[in-house]
Amino acid sequence: MPPPPAGTPARTARVSRCLSFSACHRLHNKSLSDEENLKLFGKCNNPNGHGHNYKAWAFDLETLGRDNQQTMVLTSGCSFKRLEICITRVVVTVRGEIEPTSGMVINLTDLKEYMQEAILEPLDHKNLDKDVAYFADVVSTTENVAVYIWENLQKCLPAGTLYKVKVYETDQNIVVYKGEKTALEK
Repeated sequence: MPPPPAGTPARTARVSRCLSFSACHRLHNKSLSDEENLKLFGKCNNPNGHGHNYKAWAFDLETLGRDNQQTMVLTSGCSFKRLEICITRVVVTVRGEIEPTSGMVINLTDLKEYMQEAILEPLDHKNLDKDVAYFADVVSTTENVAVYIWENLQKCLPAGTLYKVKVYETDQNIVVYKGEKTALEK
């Protein structure tokens, strides 16, 4: 494929890929009493925990030019099953220039492998609080799951390409994390 004509502006695109994983957890802060935890987290503080089937859907593809934006999004519904298991979704978005030779921001096969390593291997079919060292002292909220996924993906992906991690605990409870840090961490 010949390169684009001279003077053609570079195009930036965001590409999202999705996957599914199942995990269980208990919302519990060790520095609080059992009564304080129950008051703060309610039924999600069940001593036996509760589970989620984190399910992701593809594609959310945005192509950005100077004056226009095209967006295509596929989503799914959420259905509840016994024992508080909800089908939810996780969406990982990378961004970059569309490489002229391949026509891609990132090879989706590579992105799939990075997500396998950073998300599925450490989280799928695990008790987050007992099987994932990160959550030994971090409450396993959806916010912290999104941060964990971000940090793991940062280790795998080419520098500067990770744009967004979006975790849907339910259709009503959604966390978006873009690597933001508090003023103290900057």
